[in-house]
Amino acid sequence: MTNFGPGDHYKHEMNINISEFKKVADIAKKASDIPKPLARKQSKKVHIELEAVEVISKIAPSILYHYWTFNNTVPGPFLRVREDDTVELSLHNDKSSSHSHAIDLHAVTGPGGGKAVTEVEPGETKTLTFKATTPGLYVYHCAAGNPATHIANGMYGMILVEPKNGLAKVDHEFYIMQGELYTKGRLGKKGFQKFNSRKMIDERPEYIVFNGRTGALVGEGQLNAKVGDKVRLFIGNAGVTKISSFHIIGEIFDKVYPEAAISNPHKNVQTTLVPAGGATMVEFKVDYPGNYVLVDHALARIDRGAWGILNVTGAKNDKLYSGKSGDKASEKKHHQEH
Repeated sequence: MTNFGPGDHYKHEMNINISEFKKVADIAKKASDIPKPLARKQSKKVHIELEAVEVISKIAPSILYHYWTFNNTVPGPFLRVREDDTVELSLHNDKSSSHSHAIDLHAVTGPGGGKAVTEVEPGETKTLTFKATTPGLYVYHCAAGNPATHIANGMYGMILVEPKNGLAKVDHEFYIMQGELYTKGRLGKKGFQKFNSRKMIDERPEYIVFNGRTGALVGEGQLNAKVGDKVRLFIGNAGVTKISSFHIIGEIFDKVYPEAAISNPHKNVQTTLVPAGGATMVEFKVDYPGNYVLVDHALARIDRGAWGILNVTGAKNDKLYSGKSGDKASEKKHHQEH
């Protein structure tokens, strides 16, 4: 298996037969696919199984990519444990994999965040046991070989260590991770696209996306809520090179837990930074119906894929938000409807 030394990863060039790898129709992890809050007051031993699987899926229509994943999605599963839980995590590497893989969980205190005891060759399984000592929201990612390559190809996710008293109750929780894809072909080039390590070293991603691909949080993948609902977003940034400036157009975050430090929230925040390899939590109440656009407010990245939709349904409140058209017919119609 490939093992890179300093400066070697820019030489990484893979020639693969895509017919040899599993096909996944949709690589994107659903933002709503998240375990429910833990309704228990005591710690326990928690068993988690993850599988490193390399698959072929679409970045965008007619654009294929060789993704490296945890459990066939990007990001991988949202892991949820409680402070003081003992976690037994088994990592299996599918026998079809082209590389060894491993896991580094930022919630772990110990060599490599778990990497030192979890590096697995194709077909192999290893188990890490750790104590979840510190509450917070943490990134996990593959750390085998050159970690940047494995992360850029899709091997990342998040783990929440709930505090002993849990988190405040909300109506909806959603899971969002920003990532970067470095393809040999230019942005929008059709067909199968190889990973390009030179672009990664030069920090020039062709795609910057939420949840694995362009359009993952649009249409069937959009976030949904109703007027009056309280919403919590768990937001991570896999990197490997860009800081995210997360913003929702038309919303103000009631609370932001900067860099996922859950003990000291900030209030009334417009845009929050999410560092590469970091996370944040935001909470807000939705007060007016319509489509709200989720973005990295480095707005040129919208054209590279970094956007999504929060759709809010319910009654309008004209005292909160309204508009009048200069067209008298439209204005008359507006008053008749209200």
